[in-house]
Amino acid sequence: MSRTFRLRTPLSEREVRRLKAGDVVYLSGRVVTARDAAHKRMLNLIEAGRPLPINLHGLPIYHCGPLVRKENGRWTVLAAGPTTSMRMEPFESTVIERLGVRMVIGKGGMGTKTANAMAKFGAVYGAFTGGAAVLAARNITRVIDVEWLNLGIPEALWVLEVKDFGPLTVALDSHGNNLFRDVNEKAWERYRSALQRRGAQKPKR
Repeated sequence: MSRTFRLRTPLSEREVRRLKAGDVVYLSGRVVTARDAAHKRMLNLIEAGRPLPINLHGLPIYHCGPLVRKENGRWTVLAAGPTTSMRMEPFESTVIERLGVRMVIGKGGMGTKTANAMAKFGAVYGAFTGGAAVLAARNITRVIDVEWLNLGIPEALWVLEVKDFGPLTVALDSHGNNLFRDVNEKAWERYRSALQRRGAQKPKR
């Protein structure tokens, strides 16, 4: 049975360890966006032993390239839909381990390397519905800061203040549970069963 949590960032490991796959989370506080180029730069800084311009410890990373507008010197987020998270798979385990990120938000799930890092260091993956970019923006109360604009607006680090941001479904938890993997395995099992009923050969995975 799923549970609903309303959490405020920065998140502690204890809070994150309480979450189980299938739970629903609404976030308030600070969230930082980061996509491919930002993750690559993060890794370069980590490898060089240099600090990031933002302390990500306890904060969620949102895989998102927001649509923004600047008026009278202030940024406003118009849309903030999730990016496909698997693009960040080569980087995310290191980001979780070295920077203390407690939640990753996006769509489509992530791979084994990230899932293992979440279990080891205490982090979760919050799935946000694709196509709900305007809905997401409604829960962003303001832009606190932006870094790395030289990467381009979608790839920059946007520090956002959010209120009741969600619903986020915990799809990968810190206990090894993975809703995406479970659904995929059930789908394959049903596929194999259907072929067997028809007397066909089992498919190769």
